[in-house]
Amino acid sequence: MCGFVGFYGQLSDKEHIVSDMAALIEHRGPDSGGSFVEGDVALGFRRLSIIDLEGGTQPMHSVDERYVITFNGEIYNYRELKKDLIEKFGSRFSTDSDTEVIIETYRHYGTETASMLRGMFAFVIYDREQGTLYGARDYFGIKPFYYSFQEGSFLFGSEIKSFLAFPGFKKEVNPEALKMYLVFQYSPLDETMFKGVYKLKPGTWFTYSKDDGLKTFKYFDPMFDRKSRSFEEAVNIIDETVLSSVEYHQIADVEVGSFLSGGVDSSYIASTVKPMRTYTVGFEVQGFDETELAAELAKRLGMNHRKKEISADEFFEVLPKVQYHSDEPHANLSSVPLYFLAGLAAEDLKVVLSGEGADELFGGYDWYIQSNESIRYKKLPLGLRKFLAATLGNIPQAHIKRFFKSNAQEVEDSYIGQAYIMDDSEANSLLQPAYKCAITHKDVTAPYYAKVKGEDDLTKKMYLDMNLWLPGDILLKADKMTMAHSLELRVPYLDREVWNVARTLSSQQQMEGRATKRALRAAAFRHIPEEWANRKKAGFLVPFREWIKDEKYGSMVRETFHRDYVPQFFDPEKLDAMLDGYLAGGKREEARKIYTIYSFLIWYDEYFVKR
Repeated sequence: MCGFVGFYGQLSDKEHIVSDMAALIEHRGPDSGGSFVEGDVALGFRRLSIIDLEGGTQPMHSVDERYVITFNGEIYNYRELKKDLIEKFGSRFSTDSDTEVIIETYRHYGTETASMLRGMFAFVIYDREQGTLYGARDYFGIKPFYYSFQEGSFLFGSEIKSFLAFPGFKKEVNPEALKMYLVFQYSPLDETMFKGVYKLKPGTWFTYSKDDGLKTFKYFDPMFDRKSRSFEEAVNIIDETVLSSVEYHQIADVEVGSFLSGGVDSSYIASTVKPMRTYTVGFEVQGFDETELAAELAKRLGMNHRKKEISADEFFEVLPKVQYHSDEPHANLSSVPLYFLAGLAAEDLKVVLSGEGADELFGGYDWYIQSNESIRYKKLPLGLRKFLAATLGNIPQAHIKRFFKSNAQEVEDSYIGQAYIMDDSEANSLLQPAYKCAITHKDVTAPYYAKVKGEDDLTKKMYLDMNLWLPGDILLKADKMTMAHSLELRVPYLDREVWNVARTLSSQQQMEGRATKRALRAAAFRHIPEEWANRKKAGFLVPFREWIKDEKYGSMVRETFHRDYVPQFFDPEKLDAMLDGYLAGGKREEARKIYTIYSFLIWYDEYFVKR
């Protein structure tokens, strides 16, 4: 695992600039660094040595010296590709690295290269003869890729923070991104929280030249293609494919460990790998700690297990580091325990496996569930359901009112993903005029829903999450929190072969009644005890809502709400009222809103005040 930076532009002292940019992401690759500067192009690289420890240095040249590559990720089918290249083209290789295989594949297959790779990747290849760039981001967005146009130059890199070292980089908060962040808890737009800085979409390759500028091309779209097969057949093919993927994801010249929670996803992986080392974290608050469950499974499977319990002081103290490493403000509370978990594993290892992606591919979220009552009720005409929701909107029984309201909308109107912090009007009501914006969450989700029009509600939700929630939240924190500790995270579920199975499962094989991930759980049951296979998804439960009731931590939040830069973005009186209302007995959802705003302000402090 590594990190790269670079730019294409007519600047002097390129070597110094690209070196400074790479220094800001040294945590991604502390083992070595390198650079390439020629003409208008400068490439910088930081390496974390995993495969071919002695070779594999970057930037790397092709055998004919025409192409130069910087690459972040791992290609698990590089040996198959290498064999194909040798047999078809007589290719010669001087290393056993996957990096050299990518650049040799490009020599012979051109822009088709990205779609041929099995793994996680973001890379840029410079054609010294044509003066052009070709680059790509992996299928699901496991590895990050950012770009920007500054002072006539095209910038790119693994992390936004590297751009801060570029001369004349204009650092400005994107108003539209801030408003949408308050709704989604992460920035779902292509343009990041830094105005003028963009994310390359997952499953996309691009070309760039001085004359034609940037052109992007989509090579992968995670569309489901439901097939008819028996449940037993589905379970068999899932188990076979997951086990194969796990085997591929252990390709390394260093030891590979595993994260291990109390749930089915990581337990399934760890049970098939049986790594020497597993890791988990929890909190010193009752009801927020799964470390004992993980430790018990590790003991049963004979694995060396380490765990850590996180205190409130540790949680609040590390928040600035978490927001800094996230690049954009990120309000998923689980980023913090993941930061500690990565730190714990990095004391022993360079590589770990984890269970990200299982919920999105196999239907694991509670938000996907529809009760039998809802299914029957939705057979009524939509107009009648809307009438009943309006008529019964003021009844005192909250759960009844919620039932009628939630079932009076189409999924396109009600579902934006796994997190829905506040609606558009509330977000605008908290923001100052310069940051209010007309764009709504429907503007973000509509293009994706349009592609799955006519599909069932489960397919629509899963497709939306594959495109927004997975790359924008889950994979962003997975990459940034582990790389903060120079730790490579591998995700066997997010493999193109696993996807080719998951996309064909019927909705009933993924979910039935209140049972989530039905077929995946049945496959996991072959390897782990039944209580783990059937365990309800919990995730990293974080007791923030309990901690801020303590005067010490509530005061920390209030102090942040009163910093001198806050009125630039928010109405401080409304923030105070929100905090007071929650502390006086408000609903737990208010604590999530408080944390979302608090996280943004900590992020702003890191990037615009301290730096």
